[in-house]
Amino acid sequence: MHKVTFIPGDGIGPDVALAAKRVVEATGVEIEWEEKIAGEPAIEKYNTPLPDDTLDSIKRNKVAFKGPITTPIGGGYRSVNVLLRQLLNLYACVRPARSIPGTKTSFQNIDLVVIRENTEDVYAGVEFPPHSEEAKKIISLCDGKVREDSAITLKPISFYASERIVRFAFRYAIEHDRRKVTCVTKANIMKFTDGLFLEAARKVSEEFPQIEFEERLVDNMAMQLVQKPQLYDVLVTPNLYGDILSDLCAGLIGGLGVAPGANIGDEAAVFEPVHGSAPKYKGMNKVNPTAAILSAAMMLDYLGEKEASQRIEKAVREVIAEGKWVTYDLGGNASTTEMTEAIIDKLGG
Repeated sequence: MHKVTFIPGDGIGPDVALAAKRVVEATGVEIEWEEKIAGEPAIEKYNTPLPDDTLDSIKRNKVAFKGPITTPIGGGYRSVNVLLRQLLNLYACVRPARSIPGTKTSFQNIDLVVIRENTEDVYAGVEFPPHSEEAKKIISLCDGKVREDSAITLKPISFYASERIVRFAFRYAIEHDRRKVTCVTKANIMKFTDGLFLEAARKVSEEFPQIEFEERLVDNMAMQLVQKPQLYDVLVTPNLYGDILSDLCAGLIGGLGVAPGANIGDEAAVFEPVHGSAPKYKGMNKVNPTAAILSAAMMLDYLGEKEASQRIEKAVREVIAEGKWVTYDLGGNASTTEMTEAIIDKLGG
């Protein structure tokens, strides 16, 4: 029996999270779900988007499944997703991108995994507004290279965190029968920060001679991913590049609606679809549950339930390939519930 914290999220979160939960339960894997809230429901009840009760549950159970949560743009409270990654030290963001026959895309035979460092880079949350004392101090150290009315965001990258994420990527490659790890940076321009990440990657790669290692600059990587994505396997990147490239890779396979994800640390792991909360579709029972269901399959794989994980992925692929019970974004007319039930039917077959 596994024990998992279940966070429905907000917006369309409850629709897709509950769909994923139903599919997991249909595999027969025994899971005791501990349901907690975060995002808008938590603000209404506790006046905070991430209550201590929810955080304590994840720490206790070590594994959580989470629906999407709304993040205000340009103001409001900080992203719950980023908070969880920082507070639980979920340093590895894992985002597979695998072609699914039946999805609308110009690209075929894609099978990539983007592994993104989650705790540093410009996402560390070290920002100062223009004219603040902190911004002035930093600008004074820059020998006239930064305008006085600038806002400042710091880009910290440590050797420790770089080495840790690259080692995670190589171990992931071995455990999932992958052949190559590509380190993506902009080390030709940011020689100290991205240069340090690359230095750590080169050092760690020597520990894994059975896995091919190569280096790419992020701008070149973006071009190559749309020209010849089949050449690539596991990409390991600092935080910002990974965020951007993982969405690009999701686009290669048909969009965020079919892109699963996980945030993993040494003490806990949170599984969630890559897409956002799409509040305008809240409660309409029409959005595609694929990303959430495939994220649940990743969770089962993490829990050691590999056979059940593979059954879910196979069922999802069959339903989408048939095209009869798929949602509007996949060219069908099925509701979230109808597509979920079609996947559950395939599990039973």
